[in-house]
Amino acid sequence: MTQEVWAVGAAYEAYVGRWSLPVADLFLRWLQVPARRRWLDVGCGTGALATTVLGAAEPAEVVGVDPSEGFLNTASARITDPRAAFHLGDARSLPLPDHRFDAVVSGLALNFVPDPARAVAEFARVAAPGGVVAAYVWDYAEGMAMTRYFWDVATDLDPAATDLDEGRRFPLCRPEPLRALWTDAGLDAVEVRLLEVPTVFADFDDYWRPFLGGQGPAPRYTASLPEDRRRALRDLLRTRLPTRADGSIPLTARAWAVRGTTSRNFPG
Repeated sequence: MTQEVWAVGAAYEAYVGRWSLPVADLFLRWLQVPARRRWLDVGCGTGALATTVLGAAEPAEVVGVDPSEGFLNTASARITDPRAAFHLGDARSLPLPDHRFDAVVSGLALNFVPDPARAVAEFARVAAPGGVVAAYVWDYAEGMAMTRYFWDVATDLDPAATDLDEGRRFPLCRPEPLRALWTDAGLDAVEVRLLEVPTVFADFDDYWRPFLGGQGPAPRYTASLPEDRRRALRDLLRTRLPTRADGSIPLTARAWAVRGTTSRNFPG
């Protein structure tokens, strides 16, 4: 599988990052972690989940880990709360001690880890006794509408693009594989939950412009096309997308979330 490269925070924010905050909010509402806990955000990216934890969960601390220096720079610039700290690191080998965190979470990142089972084992290792271990990923196969429309059109025009379609490349992003991953890691009380947020684009340009930013599989594919094929992709997408009378494009983004706990309840 092609190794994903995510580095440019601004391009990511324009592409899918702007939908990260609302889905992070739903995720935290579901977790209901008590206040004054220690949080680890694995694959923290540009800081959407960490921002939401700081604003809504009353944490004692939030540590973010990500392999992208560019994303960490964006996260550090946007989050100046003294309770937060960010570190370069790999989800498969976290640079952190055992049993350190009450809540170990990962938002929209686990499917990009080459060995997700090893990553979840690391999540469990650094979780405190009774800690929550949880994550969420986009439902690329069916529920992430902005990319689903894109790849359906792209593969109609170019069957070779099928190999790049996240819906095919990331079978992990479904309820059954996520549940199995958590159960196989030895976590208890495993649950899976659907999270869905509206993703309304002001007009077609608002939808299309992020695909020209080069950050992520679909934008990189778009950038690889000669001008005539890129124009054909754009024009066919315009005809396929649902469009209101005012020109806005009402879509939704669905994620699947999974949670489990280590063997004992939170202290106190």
